[in-house]
This record gives sequence, C-alpha cells and structure tokens, in this order.
Amino acid sequence: MIISQLGLTPDTLRGETVIVTGAGGGIGYEAARALLWLGANVAIAEINPETGRNAETMLAQAFGTDRILFVQTDVGDEASVQNLYQQCVARFGKVDGVLNNATIAVLGEVVDIPISEWDRSYRVNLRGPVLMARTFLPDMLRRDHGVFACVSSTGTAYLGGYETFKAAQVHLANTLDAELEGTGVIAYTIGPGLVPTKTASEAVAQLAPQMGMSVEQFFEMNKGAVLQVEEAGAGFAASIVFAEKFRGQEISSIQALKAADINFGAGETADASGQLAIEKREQARNLCQQVHKTLLEQSQGWKNRSLFERQWVLRDFKKTAGMPVEEWLLTLERLEKSWGGEAAIQKPPLKKLAGYYEHLADLAKGYEKDSVKLEENLRHVYSWRDEVIALEKIW
Repeated sequence: MIISQLGLTPDTLRGETVIVTGAGGGIGYEAARALLWLGANVAIAEINPETGRNAETMLAQAFGTDRILFVQTDVGDEASVQNLYQQCVARFGKVDGVLNNATIAVLGEVVDIPISEWDRSYRVNLRGPVLMARTFLPDMLRRDHGVFACVSSTGTAYLGGYETFKAAQVHLANTLDAELEGTGVIAYTIGPGLVPTKTASEAVAQLAPQMGMSVEQFFEMNKGAVLQVEEAGAGFAASIVFAEKFRGQEISSIQALKAADINFGAGETADASGQLAIEKREQARNLCQQVHKTLLEQSQGWKNRSLFERQWVLRDFKKTAGMPVEEWLLTLERLEKSWGGEAAIQKPPLKKLAGYYEHLADLAKGYEKDSVKLEENLRHVYSWRDEVIALEKIW
C-alpha cells in the first residue's frame, strides 16, 4: 500500500473514527483503506448498497470487522444523514472526522443542462456536505476535536453543473474555518487531482468530444495532474493526519502525500533547483531573500492592527495565497537554503502568492480615492508581485 511507504505508522490514527462518504469504490474506497491501515475506525457512507457492502466485506477481510462499518446513506437526505450519525455513535462512540468524498458529475453546457440535473448535483455536491456539517460538527465542538474535509475540483467549460457546487464546497470550508477559529475542530478543502476513476473516465468520455479531442488526448494534455486512484485516496487519508497543517486551506492529494513524505514524486521534481545554472541559482536565491523579507515585514506590520482587522487580514492571506503566512515564511526560508546548496524542496505555489499581491492591488483600487496615493500604493504592490513572478519563472 502507498500509505505504508510514507513514513506513517499503523497506529497514527488509532482510536479515531472517520466517515468517508461515497466510499463504495474509487478514491473513497482507497481513502477508507488507507485510513484503516493508519489505525482509524472507518464508516463507509455509500448510497449504493451493493458497492457499499462489497467495500465493507473486502476491507474487513484485510483489516478485520471491528473497525469497519457500512451505512447506506443518501448524503442529500437529512434523515439518512441522521441515521448515519446514530449508527456511527452506537458502534464507535464518536466521530472524529468527515471526508465529503461523495459526488456525482453533471456535464454539459450550462444552458443545456436540465434544471433537474442542476438540482441533483446540488443535492449531492453541496447540500450533502452542509447536512454533514450540521450533523457532525456539534459533537466535535463539544469535544473540541475533529476534522471536516470538503472536496474540491477545478472547473472549466462543460463542467459547470458539477464544478459550481464543488467550488461552493471551497467556500463552505473557508466559512467553517472562520467560524471554527480558536477551536480544536479543523476544516479544509482537498482536491484529488485528475484521477482515472470510473466516474471520472465516464465524465471525460462525454467531455473530451465537446472539447474537440479524444479521451486519450484529454488525458495526455492533463498528464501532469494525473494521480492513480490509490495515490489520491492515500492523500485524502494523509490529509486527516496532517489536518492542523492544512487548517483553512485548499490543498491537493499530492500536497498531503508530500506532507507525509517530502520525497513523494521526487523522481520528477527534486532536482529542479539542482539543474539551474550557477548564475541562475544565485539570482533565484537573491529573489527568494527579497520575497521573504517583504512578506516578513508585512506580517510583522499586521500584528499592530486591531484584533478584528488582523484576523481578517490573516484569513484573507491564507485563502488567497494558499497557506498561512507562517508556513509561507518557513517555506521561503527553506527555499532560500535549497538554492544555497542544501537539499532541494518541492516547488511552492508561487503563482498563488503572486495572486495575493494582485488581490491587494484590486483592493487598493476599490478603497483609495486619492489618485496620487493610489499610484504610489500600486507601485509598491506590483513590485512585490513582480518579484514573486520572477522567482516563479526562474525555477
């Protein structure tokens, strides 16, 4: 199993109980399998009784019957979700984590998708996670311990009926993150990447012709984002282990795998900085120092703001830049060392950091009425953005 190769141990989640919705097959099944290997109790919340029961049987054969439970569940039905809660508590005593993996893919042009299909997608892809939050978060808050993971996907043409509600899950997790601040309950969003599951393959078979290409061409064009099903599921499970690290973020399975093992996928990327010419390494290190210095000065300045304003700024930064400012500062420090001759690290999401400064510029345009001050502010902000873009390009 991939999860066993990441430096984690079979007792990492011992005593924890995690629900995985839509775990009758695909990524959900692999996530459940990885969670069981990590020692957790796992509840399979699956609407299809046949696949749910089969999954329970196969996992019980590998891990025993004591830590696995199948509950037929329609995540869009409040009574069904309540039944899931009751059966999990009766069997395991509590629920410590929820992975909102259940999904349906509604494809086509926005104007061509029947409203009944929009409603069906909403029911599973957004109403479901909301019902899960309403049902399971109160107990987690009473115990001041828990993880609630939403599942996102990147949108494009012909995927509106699916991606609209997956994007809404990102906002749901962001909202929960703000509301759960100061508690031991964590909310975040994870995206699997492009994974050739049965659902995804059927969707691509419909999508590719609409985009003027074959299924093979579609996967070839997106091969950089492709993960195998087991890898994506292991990433979902690993994200539960490292939930505190990912609090309030939108991450990918690959990020969670790398949190467990920094060398995951190193065959493709670990030598990136080592391949730079000597002069480019020095240029990159200098740029990294400047980006790090700028962000450090900004974060220190935030500490002087009022409590409410400081909290808003920190949340806004984390949401836009992809991770908390403390993690960005640590990442930039490590990156600087990697270009100074120490071990290379995986490329951080520099485009998101540049996007944060673009976001700051947009905010300035909205509130600064003095044209002279606005021009001066934008000059500084765009210089910060351009430094990050230059660093990203030289990688």
